[in-house]
Amino acid sequence: MDQSTLTGRLLVAAPLLQEDTFRRSVVFVVDDADDGTLGVILNRPLQLPVDEVVTDWGAYASAPAVMFSGGPVGTDSGLALGAAAPEDAPLGWAPLEGADPGPALAGVGMVDLDAPTEVLGASLSALRVFAGYAGWSAGQLEGEIGDGAWFVVDALADDLFGGSPETLWSRVLRRQGGELALLSTYPDDPTMN
Repeated sequence: MDQSTLTGRLLVAAPLLQEDTFRRSVVFVVDDADDGTLGVILNRPLQLPVDEVVTDWGAYASAPAVMFSGGPVGTDSGLALGAAAPEDAPLGWAPLEGADPGPALAGVGMVDLDAPTEVLGASLSALRVFAGYAGWSAGQLEGEIGDGAWFVVDALADDLFGGSPETLWSRVLRRQGGELALLSTYPDDPTMN
């Protein structure tokens, strides 16, 4: 599978993207290949504790220990991202394929939620569980980026597992500097400015 440079990067919704699902969203790209792109929305926490959906994983989930809406596709399925020491590669954890995350995301990978928590859970330094995912067919995301709907930026581990997901969109834009930093204060309703 030919991987592009989007795997392991963030897609930050431009203010012009007003569709409810992706409005002010920050998407972490889990897999980007010739046949399409898969990611999870990082800043859509649900009011549903992880333990109520995937028993025994709540104790290992990063705060807030709730499920996150990963996107509009496959909402009845779960995906999990976890941080682990890659040199020890615990059973049930796999690094992102094709990603060159550099030191900021070293040790980030996919977690098999069917793996025994007593084996894998203790090996994880962070965990986030998502209901559903965001997906684009071949060429679709490239077109949306070209239309200015998304900004592609580098990810930090705190983006994936840190607290305060409700402020993630602004924080990611602000740290980019320049014009993107200015957009971090873009009002919800520009007519009220």
